[in-house]
Amino acid sequence: MGDALHDTTVRARDDAAGAGAPAPAWSIEPPPAPPPGAELWSAPERTLLAALRSSASGLSDWEAARRLAALGPNVAAPRRRAGPLRLLAAQFTSPITLLLLAAAVLSLVVGETVDGTIILAILLVSALLGFWQEHRAAGAIDRLLALIRTTATVVRDGRAREVPTEAVVPGDVVRLVAGSSVPGDARLLEANSLFVDQAALTGESYPSDKSAGVMPADTPLAERANTVYLGTHVVSGAGVALVVRTGTATEFGAIAGRLAFRPPETEFEHGVRRFGYLLLDIAMALAIVIFAINVALHRPVLDALLFTLALTVGLTPQLLPAIVSVTLSQGARHMARERVIVRRLASIEDLGGMEILCADKTGTITEGMVAVRGAEDWTGAPSDRARLFAYLNASMETGFPNPIDDALRASPVPGASGWAKTDEVPYDFVRKRLSVAATDGRRRLLITKGAVADVLEACTLAESAAGQLVPIADARAAIAARFEGLSRGGLRCLALAYRELPTEGVARRDDERDLTFLGLLALADPLKPSARASLGELEKLGIRVKLITGDNRHVAARLAADAGLDASRVCTGSEVRRLSEAALVSVASRIDVFAEVEPNQKERIILALKAGGWAVGYLGDGINDAAALHAADVGISVESATDVTKQAADIVLLEKDLGVLGRGVREGRRAFANTLKYVFITASANFGNMFSMAGASLFAAFLPLLPKQILLVNVLSDLPAMAIATDRLDPELVERPRRWDNRGIRRFMLAFGLVSSVFDYLIFGALLLLRVPAAAFRTSWFIESVLSELLILLVIRTRRPLLGSRVGTTLLVMSIVVATATVLLPYSPFAALLGFAPLPPVLVGVIAAIVLLYGAASEVVKRVIFQRAPL
Repeated sequence: MGDALHDTTVRARDDAAGAGAPAPAWSIEPPPAPPPGAELWSAPERTLLAALRSSASGLSDWEAARRLAALGPNVAAPRRRAGPLRLLAAQFTSPITLLLLAAAVLSLVVGETVDGTIILAILLVSALLGFWQEHRAAGAIDRLLALIRTTATVVRDGRAREVPTEAVVPGDVVRLVAGSSVPGDARLLEANSLFVDQAALTGESYPSDKSAGVMPADTPLAERANTVYLGTHVVSGAGVALVVRTGTATEFGAIAGRLAFRPPETEFEHGVRRFGYLLLDIAMALAIVIFAINVALHRPVLDALLFTLALTVGLTPQLLPAIVSVTLSQGARHMARERVIVRRLASIEDLGGMEILCADKTGTITEGMVAVRGAEDWTGAPSDRARLFAYLNASMETGFPNPIDDALRASPVPGASGWAKTDEVPYDFVRKRLSVAATDGRRRLLITKGAVADVLEACTLAESAAGQLVPIADARAAIAARFEGLSRGGLRCLALAYRELPTEGVARRDDERDLTFLGLLALADPLKPSARASLGELEKLGIRVKLITGDNRHVAARLAADAGLDASRVCTGSEVRRLSEAALVSVASRIDVFAEVEPNQKERIILALKAGGWAVGYLGDGINDAAALHAADVGISVESATDVTKQAADIVLLEKDLGVLGRGVREGRRAFANTLKYVFITASANFGNMFSMAGASLFAAFLPLLPKQILLVNVLSDLPAMAIATDRLDPELVERPRRWDNRGIRRFMLAFGLVSSVFDYLIFGALLLLRVPAAAFRTSWFIESVLSELLILLVIRTRRPLLGSRVGTTLLVMSIVVATATVLLPYSPFAALLGFAPLPPVLVGVIAAIVLLYGAASEVVKRVIFQRAPL
């Protein structure tokens, strides 16, 4: 995308005049051309405003609606949902399936019309099953994602209002505060201590200092201090900006258009992919052997090829993507009923596998509703002046909303009405202070509020409630003692200070010096009544909770102890700073409370826990939590969080409650367990069947099963598997975190596959001894294969004995229907077309006995495997 100003504006075109004329048609017309060489960052403000037909008071609602209708939603990379035809075509993308399709077409060409048609019909039915399930799953997720919206503050008709980010258009004037996501490429009209994190666009490690003004035309993107870009967010300060480009016309949109962005692969996605490779490797190796055997036995090459490909299709997990999508989407719908919204589907499995949850205290174990307990001077005496200045600071600041300022301005204090704001120095996470300049008509003061240590370092004097001044050195010990006493009582403390300013001029960060300490503000954020029970529930689920907070160590330790966490050892941010990466791995695993932590240290702690082999979740809602959310295996936020935090999260809680999270974890584990059921079935029964076919090919004078019969076995056994997502789950399967284990799955596959083959060879031997004709042989093996797969599905779905676990209604009904259809198929009008023949009663009895013996043996093997190495 070029740098020149190519923005468009919308103009109404009247096609008729007078009464009854049709409504004006909307169209996109180019704005007046800016002067040659004018760029977003180098053009004068008035030029940009004129080109966009906007003003400092913004657009009208009507004009904004016209532009939105013409330009479309403000989305850099529209979420591409595959259409029905593309989704259906995706069911045929497997190389083995394509080879089988080609072979079936070849059968039609050489005159094998019936067999070729049946194979094509079975493949189509299998594809339609996968298509239907994935289409439903995609629709469900779209509806859930629509519940989570990010907004921008725009000026429309001269008034500030919140609108969805997708509704921002060129010409909008937006207000930015700490925590805001920038809704488009925009030129700053005003900036006050504005710092923007634009690492997503430029790769810069530190936030960029932004200011209004004009930059030279050749200024590189990373140095354009007067512009902000879509895909970045405000770290601190405030600003007003004119949106010039939106959507795909932005710098970020151009990158998104050139690259296929894909989020990092989750542990679950990695496990599924590796499992698919494992089965594919086994399938290809066996396919080569089986094809070679059949050719060596001088069987027709086309028949041998079809037979081999059909067996390979039976082993490969064709429906695994559909099963995973259906299971996860159903889990997402269940989680939505528990007030938990999934933004990234695969994160459901990671939520279920979470072993450690790191969280801030505010709103999770505490109420998140701050109450003011009092204001006192450095001697501990109540201070009305400190309370007044706290109210003025909170009521005049315009930064991001927070519970502390909400509580301070909830109750006006005497004397506040005579003060007026003149300027502001916004909060940032380096200074940890917020200042406002205010005047009462006689003098102008800078009123500063912030973390106690950071305010004290800017003070030279301390003032008592009686107005007496002392050097700060004389008061520092008393302040520290009082601060520690309040903190040990579970109260959070902020410091207040002030200094006199000249009557004119702009307030800057450098003015926060030579302050007079005025007092301590005591704030209470009480423990939630449900906190201890919620943490106990997470502990029962095998999840260890760690508290990571910026509050001081005494407050953190008191609240952690009250909540039932281990607060015997508290690690502070200064200690984290001194630890090496290897040492932090050990410390982070042992300690449950981290206090006085800086934003970047949260990410370090998360990464250290992951390096220690833990599956880690992080629950955060603040501006400084985005990096930690990205670093965690599963990032969790809340609906009331800042936009940048919600965008970084995988899971969003509609209620800020750990109890809600516990229910979400259970749903995640249900989805994971039901997915593993299909994996176990595919890895055992199908492998056993293919291994048996390879052996049978050596001894039988004919193909043990025709290609169309093999494919029909595959389709019939997959029908009940589609209902796995609705199956009931044994309670013990959600009691602890479970992670993907390909080694365990391979061990399970070999054990059950061999058991399956033993009974396959048993019926194979019985059929040879009874000298059963080819058609009856294939019919018997077909019935035994389907029934044994249905039985193993019911056996493997539970760790308990089969009769000791209730089967889901849908799964049970579908299994009965398929079993009945399988037994009746040889007696149906389609039997001859499919190569089946009616069976004598004695043969039916033999099949039933062997299937029952197989079920009993599988129960024994299951018990041994799960006792030795639970999966």
